[in-house]
Formats: sequence, structure tokens, C-alpha cells
Amino acid sequence: MAKTKHDAIAEKLAKKFGTEYKRDKGIDIVIKDKVIEVETKKNSISQGIDQVQTSSKARYIAVNKINVKNALNATEGTGIGVMSETGSIVKKAGRKR
Repeated sequence: MAKTKHDAIAEKLAKKFGTEYKRDKGIDIVIKDKVIEVETKKNSISQGIDQVQTSSKARYIAVNKINVKNALNATEGTGIGVMSETGSIVKKAGRKR
């Protein structure tokens, strides 16, 4: 079966951060100091925000290029950061919970 865009991005980010992509459970990528949820569709960004909301680590939503602006709007005032599909930080995660 072909990889979805979501899986491809998640695997690339997991490799970059030296961890595993948790395909079947919870937050996609968990590392020592941050959590990353990958979203590739505009209508699933809010679900990604809900997924990382309660983490005590730095929280990020990683999105493909066409959804960066949508993710920035959706995360405004939440303390959740936005990351590009390559792992570049577009908006740094804050402390607001």
C-alpha cells in the first residue's frame, strides 16, 4: 500500500529527530522535549491541536505547505507551535496552556 502524505511527513520528521513515528497510537512523534502531531488536511488541524493540548512538553503541529497559514490561524493564542513538513519551526511553541 502506498504511503499517505501524512505518513511520509511523519516518518521524515521522526528520522530527523532521531525517534520513531507512532503510527497507531496517540501523538505521532514524541521526543524528549517536544511532541509533534502531523496534519495534512485543513479540517483535521483542530483534531491535531486537541491531540497535543495536554502535553507538558513543547507542543507542535507539523503541516504541509498549503496548510501553514491555516495552522497559524488555528493555533493563535494556544501556545502550540507550528512546524513545516521539513521540521523547520514556523511559530515557536509557547507556554500558554
